[in-house]
Amino acid sequence: MKHKISDLRNLSKEELLQKEKTLKEDLFKLNQQRYSGRVDKPHMFSLAKRDLARIQTLLNEKKENTNG
Repeated sequence: MKHKISDLRNLSKEELLQKEKTLKEDLFKLNQQRYSGRVDKPHMFSLAKRDLARIQTLLNEKKENTNG
């Protein structure tokens, strides 16, 4: 699940939005597992959140570059 920022920079805005959607779905499923009391890989929470933050940062950078 871990994505490098250099790999993500090469993706288009649409691809980043798709990855963001997928990560949000994964995080939702992990939270469902947390509340049902059966999380197999608790480290996946931090990985998903970190990747989501990377993608959102890149989306903001792309938005600023098109406005400037």
